[in-house]
Amino acid sequence: MSDIALPRSVVPRGEDFLLLAPTWQAHAYRNVDRMFATRRIARGAHVFSLERGAEITPAYGPGGASRGVEDYMLRNHVAGLLVLKGDTIRLERYALGLEEHLRWSSMSMIKSLTSTLVGAAVQDGAIASLDDPVSRNLPALAGSAYDAVSIRSLITMSSGVAWNEDYTDRGSHVNRYSKSLGDKVPGGVLALMREVERLHPAGTVFNYNTGDTYVLGALLSAATGSTLADYMSRKIWSRFGMEFDAFYTLESENGQEIGGSRAGMALRDFGRFGRFLLRGGVIDGERVLPEGWIEAAGARAFTLDPATNAYGADGYGYSWWIDPDGAMVAVGFAGQTLYVNARADVVIVTLSCQPQPPYAESFATDFKAERMTFKRAVLEAL
Repeated sequence: MSDIALPRSVVPRGEDFLLLAPTWQAHAYRNVDRMFATRRIARGAHVFSLERGAEITPAYGPGGASRGVEDYMLRNHVAGLLVLKGDTIRLERYALGLEEHLRWSSMSMIKSLTSTLVGAAVQDGAIASLDDPVSRNLPALAGSAYDAVSIRSLITMSSGVAWNEDYTDRGSHVNRYSKSLGDKVPGGVLALMREVERLHPAGTVFNYNTGDTYVLGALLSAATGSTLADYMSRKIWSRFGMEFDAFYTLESENGQEIGGSRAGMALRDFGRFGRFLLRGGVIDGERVLPEGWIEAAGARAFTLDPATNAYGADGYGYSWWIDPDGAMVAVGFAGQTLYVNARADVVIVTLSCQPQPPYAESFATDFKAERMTFKRAVLEAL
C-alpha cells in the first residue's frame, strides 16, 4: 500500500551540496539541518544586547561609480549583511528568504569558530600544548599520515597530507567527504582521513584542507570529553548571550560533529561571536581564552598571495584568514565572511550564495574586488 499523499518539501541531496545550481543554493543554505544530521548548540537564558545606532549608507564602485547597499547585495547574491561598530548595529539587511531567526550555513566559517574552542581547551588544561601530536588524543589515527602531525599544524592548515579540495571534482577528497556526510556514514570521514597520504613535512606548507579541521574537531571532543556542540554552548554560546540556538553538522546520526563546515547560525549571532573576540575572549570577568590567544590566532603563521585565494587574504593564522588590513576573517564557500577588525572595533558579517562553477561563468561580477571595495566603504562610513 502506498504512502498517503501528504505535502512534502524537497531539499537537495547532501552529496551535491558543493555543486548546486544557483536556483537551489539559497534554499539549501537555509535548510542544512534538513539535509544533514545535526546537534544543537544551546543558547543561554540571557541575550547579549546589541544597540541600534544611526544607519550607515556606504557607497562604493570602481571608476567613480556609486553603488549602494542594495546594489551590493543584488550584485553579490548576499542573503544577510550585518555591520557592528562596538556593540552597536549600524547596518542589518536580509534577502533571498533569510530572516532574523533563521540559521544560514556557515560553510567553512565554522573552522575559525572551532579553532577558537582549541583556545578554550588550552585554557581549561584539556589540551596541554599546541605542539602535542594528534595521535595523543586520537589513537585511531596512529600509523596514518596524521600520526606525528601536531595540533599547531592542524590549526594552521599545514598537516602536510595530500588532500584535494577541488569542489568541482566529484572524486576529490572534499566531495568524497561531502558524500559521506550526505549518506550519514558512521566513521566514514575518519576512515577517509586514515587513507590520505603524506605529501610534505608537517608544519612546512600551507594547504587548505577541510579534513584537517574535521580531525581538529574530533581531537577536541576526545580531549574535552564533550561533544563540540556542548562545549561551544558551555564555553561561549550560552554564556556570552547568543540570541538563537545554533547547530553543528554531524558525520552521521548522533555522530561526531564536523568541525570545519556546514554549521548553522543566525546572522546577529555570527556578529556576537566577533564581539566575543573583540572583548578579548573574556566573559563576565572570566578568561575563556588564554592571554594572547586572539593575537596569536590573528597573526600570519603563513604569508599568502592574495591572488591565490577567493577572499584576497595575505595570510593565515589559527584557522583565520588575515585581511591585508590586518583584520581576522572567517571565510566560507560561496561568499560567507565574518570580518573582525580589532583596530577599528568593527565586525562585518556577510552571508551569501555566490554562484559556483560551472554556473559562475554566467555572472560578470568580480566578487573579490567588490567585497574589498565595499568593506573599505563601510569602514569609511562609520
